[in-house]
Parts: sequence; C-alpha cells; structure tokens
Amino acid sequence: MRLHDYLPSANGYKVRLLLSWLGRPYELVPVDIFAGESRTEDFLRKNPDGRIPVLEPDPGRFLAESNAILLYLARGTRYLPEDAFERAQVDQWLFFEQNSLEPNVGTVRFWHLTGRASRYPETFRLRVERGHEALAALERHLRGRTFLVGERPTVADIALYAYTHVAPEGGFSLERSPAVSAWLERVKALPGHIGALAPYSANAHVAAA
Repeated sequence: MRLHDYLPSANGYKVRLLLSWLGRPYELVPVDIFAGESRTEDFLRKNPDGRIPVLEPDPGRFLAESNAILLYLARGTRYLPEDAFERAQVDQWLFFEQNSLEPNVGTVRFWHLTGRASRYPETFRLRVERGHEALAALERHLRGRTFLVGERPTVADIALYAYTHVAPEGGFSLERSPAVSAWLERVKALPGHIGALAPYSANAHVAAA
C-alpha cells in the first residue's frame, strides 16, 4: 500500500493517523504540491482533481479525497460503526468537516502561516468568522460527550482532529472551548498517535507585498 502525500497537509495527516491507529504498514510517496508535482500528467491519472492525499491500496488502483480514504480503510474496524444510525452520524461529521471546518479553519491557518492573509483581507475576515462558527458548533456538540459519535473514537474524530488541533496556528483561540480542548487531549492520548503536523515547506510561502 502506498500513500501519495504532502506531509504538511492536514488532509494527508488524517490518513496517516488512521493508518497508525490500525497498525497498517505503507509506503509514503512524497508529493511537493507547490512544485507542481500534483499537476503532472502522471499524478492527474491518479487523481484528476490534482490533490493529495491519494491512496494506492494495490498497484494501479487509486483513491482520492481524505474522508473517502478514511471510510475505505476503516471498513470492518472499530473506527467505523456497524449501526446504521451511528454510521450516518459519522458521515454527518465528515461532511461538516469538509463543508464548514476545513474550508475556513484550514484556509485561515494556511494563509496566515504562508503570508497570504494580507492578499485577501475581506475573504480572510469572512473565513475567520466562519471558522469561529464551526468551532462553536463543535464545542456545543462535544459538551458532555467523550467522542463525536458514542463513547469510542471513529474516523469522524480523526477528520475533525486534523484541522482543529492546529487551529491556534491560524489565530483561533481554544481557551473558550473547554469541551473541544478536552476532546483534543483524549484523541491525542489514544494509542498510535503520530504527533505534530509537519511545517509548510519553504516554497509554500509567498513574498511580502
């Protein structure tokens, strides 16, 4: 099994974290997205959308979209419920992550760390506002709960953890989010944790205006 990935990506981090939880060996194939390596003809045959991560479970078979990869890898494991309603709840939070959290918290962090925030001031302001709204929704849900769905961690926790645990790097304070902060610590304490997200490579940064 091979994983085509850019290590600073939180979307790729999700997959690597689940693989570690599962104890599944894999070969990491680095893809420098800022050097155009995800836009080559060869890579676009793996994922026509030109984005990482891409899982290659067998030679010549490719699966893109981080949350689809999580669902594929977790099938038949403890990290994906068999109960239909609980499974739908997992899907709910995976959709929330891609619709509300990642486009806002993730984008704000990326722009902040790579010098892009000043180039899009109004869009940046709106992303910050919506990022706070997403984190507030997560806080409301986690009050009185151990994990996102039930009492055991699922791939929903991995998906939300990936961008939430680095939200402060984008200027989002979690001091007023005690339920989120406690949940982050519970996820971090699980066996197989892989530690910090890699910093962005030098070519991800833009020169000051």
